[in-house]
Amino acid sequence: MPRKLGIIAGGGRLPLLLAEHCLRTERPAFVIALQGQADAADFAGFSHAVFRLGAAGAIIKKLHDAGVQDLLFAGSVEKPPLSALRPDAWTAKFLVKTSVFQKGDDTLLRTLVSALEGEGFRVIGADDVMPGILAGTGPLTTTVPTDADWRNIEAAAAEARRVGAMDQGQAAVATNGRAVAIEDRRGTAAMLDDLADGSEAGRGGVLVKLIKPGQDRRVDLPAIGPDTVAQARAAGLVGIAVSASDAVLLDREATLAAANAAGIFIVGIERP
Repeated sequence: MPRKLGIIAGGGRLPLLLAEHCLRTERPAFVIALQGQADAADFAGFSHAVFRLGAAGAIIKKLHDAGVQDLLFAGSVEKPPLSALRPDAWTAKFLVKTSVFQKGDDTLLRTLVSALEGEGFRVIGADDVMPGILAGTGPLTTTVPTDADWRNIEAAAAEARRVGAMDQGQAAVATNGRAVAIEDRRGTAAMLDDLADGSEAGRGGVLVKLIKPGQDRRVDLPAIGPDTVAQARAAGLVGIAVSASDAVLLDREATLAAANAAGIFIVGIERP
C-alpha cells in the first residue's frame, strides 16, 4: 500500500492535478484546502478539509488523524499581513521561535518544512508524485529561440537569479538585451499584467522563470501553464524560458499547444 499523501493546497491548478493523479494511480490522499487560497469546490470529490492559513496546529492534528505520512505543498499562497493571520498556539510558537514570517518565501517555507518533519511527516516534492510534470531541457515547442531571443534569455536569467538570491522572486522579462520587468512578491502573473496594461516595454521580449539559488526543490518550484502563455501573449512576449528539471509545466499538452498556436517558444535551460 502506498504511503498516504497529504496535499496542502494553495491556488492554481497544481493541487487539483496532483489530487487527480493520486486518484488515477490509487494512491491514498487527503487534501487541506487553504481558505482564501484554494478553491475548496475543486476538491469536492476528494477526502479534504478546509482550514485557514494560521491554523497550522489544527492542520497537523487533522493530517495525523487522517493517517497522512507524506506531505506535499502545492499551489500559490498569498501571505497575509501578520495582523490578519490569527495564529493558533502551534503557529504562534513557530513564529516566535523562528522569526521568519517577514523574511522571503523560501526562508519561511524551508523553516516550516523542517518543523513539519519534526512533527513526523516526510515532506516531498510534486515531481516525487508526478515525475513527468517537470520541464525538460531545450526547446519544448515548434517555435525555437533566435540569437536575439537567447540574448534576452541571458539578460532576464541574470535578473531572475539576482532576485532569487535575495529570496524576492523567481522571474524577469528582458527585451533588446536588457531586463524590463522583475518579479516581486506579487508574483509572475502580476508582473505580466503590468506589462500588458498599455505598455510597450515587453514587446518582443522573453519571460524567464528560474528556481532560486539554493532553493529547497520540494516547495514552491517555478511553474508555468496555459494562463502564463496567455499572459505572455497579451504582453507581446515571444518566448518563455524555465529551469530545466526544476520547473513545473502545468497541463503540459494544453500549455505547449497554446504556445504553438501563439507562435511563442518554451525552452528549458540548465542551471549555470
